[in-house]
Amino acid sequence: MRPTATTAALMVALLACVALLGVGLYRAGAIQFNRPLPATYPITGIDVSHHQGAIDWQLVATSSTHFAFVKATEGRDYTDPRFESNWRGAKAASIPRGAYHFFTFCSPGLAQAEHFLSVVPPSADALPPVADVEFVGNCRSWSSLPDVAVELGVFLEAVERAWKLKPILYVTPDSLERVVGERFRAHPIWIRSVFSEPDHRAYRGWYLWQFSDNSRVPGISGAVDRNALRPGLSLQQLRVPILTE
Repeated sequence: MRPTATTAALMVALLACVALLGVGLYRAGAIQFNRPLPATYPITGIDVSHHQGAIDWQLVATSSTHFAFVKATEGRDYTDPRFESNWRGAKAASIPRGAYHFFTFCSPGLAQAEHFLSVVPPSADALPPVADVEFVGNCRSWSSLPDVAVELGVFLEAVERAWKLKPILYVTPDSLERVVGERFRAHPIWIRSVFSEPDHRAYRGWYLWQFSDNSRVPGISGAVDRNALRPGLSLQQLRVPILTE
């Protein structure tokens, strides 16, 4: 028997309600696709920006947060308005912290590096700097991806020279394949994979794994990204020094 138009409409409405419920539960953090076991992943942390609002870092420190990466800059002239307060707050709470720069595809790499370094000069007690390389939220007027990769190389070289460390590359599988490619193999990889656990040998033997973008952590109002260090690594091993003369 073929369904009537009314029955079909009800089914569509029901499916829409289920989908909306699922989205709501995901945004509320009730649905988590990855739940890394502490026994396997003992070192976990967060990454934050102004989107998390004011953060109670002392409370965060009670939540088994072993490190934090804080957004500092984007492109050639944007500074995250909460960078300074987050940077100071994480340090005051004795949470190892590092700064990240959202690399835009439409600005010269050197200008971006100069801006990042003006906001986050080298710091001996900080985790290595991070270049966030992804398509989501990026500009659309770039000329070609090979040109973007060249500018990324300029950015990395300038930051390396100042920090005397290899910056970490935060990537999605897509940006790793299409932008990073076979370049920059000495840089630690931080892979985003919120729906499944990446093989430890995949993505160049990743160092960090962003396993969630909707977690809840005491001291933070709303959702926050959570990350895990690859089993067997220490935070100190993120510090890959460059060769100096």
